[in-house]
This record gives sequence, structure tokens and C-alpha cells, in this order.
Amino acid sequence: MHRTGIAAALTDLIFTPGLDLHEAADRHFAPDYRQRTDGRWDDRDGFLEHIAHLRSIVAEGTVKVHDELHDGGRYADRHTVRLTKKDGSTVRTEVYVFADLAPDGRFRRIEEVTLMLEGSDADRHLGSAR
Repeated sequence: MHRTGIAAALTDLIFTPGLDLHEAADRHFAPDYRQRTDGRWDDRDGFLEHIAHLRSIVAEGTVKVHDELHDGGRYADRHTVRLTKKDGSTVRTEVYVFADLAPDGRFRRIEEVTLMLEGSDADRHLGSAR
């Protein structure tokens, strides 16, 4: 079994624009994937709509994982995402993740809370923007 992690997933989803969105999602997320970000639930289609929006506004970025824990089918981490948008502005967000993994090692459910460290008020809800 290959276990995914948040850095690999976000790199494929957001920071590798030449990789097809659905191919990137299939690498890291189970077909029944769902996510709650700052209290808002999305199914896989809603999540992919969010990622497609990010791809349209993000020029480049990085993910730095500070803490990461795998325990069987459970996953948790704390990471920082730094984005440079196509307009040249930057956003830096700290994210706390708790997740369940499918038996094949892909994410089945993520619940996350975001804390914006740098960016404009307009970017405050970038974690769930569409």
C-alpha cells in the first residue's frame, strides 16, 4: 500500500498545472472523498471545483509540513501553504488536518482548519473559495 500525504497531494493538485486535475485527484483521493474546511463540507465534486478555481488564480507555491502523523488509517498534520497568485500577491496559510485514509492509502475524508498568516482580507476564505 502506498500512503499519500498532504505535501504530495497539494503539489500534484495545485502546483503541477500540466497534470490533469482528475488524474491528480485519483492519485491521492478515494472516489467517496469528502472534506470539511473551516466548518464547510464538500463532496469530491465540490472539492475539485475548489481546486480548479485555485489552479486558475495561483501562479506557484509551496507546501511545508511541520508535523505529520500516520497511524494505520488515520492521518494528521500541520502544514503551511505559501501561494503566489497570478496577480503577484502572496498568501500564506497554516493548516491543521485530521484525516481518514482508504485501505489503498488515499485520503477518504479530511477535516481541516485554516489560519491565514499573510494575505489580504479578500484571501481569508481561499481555503474554500470557488
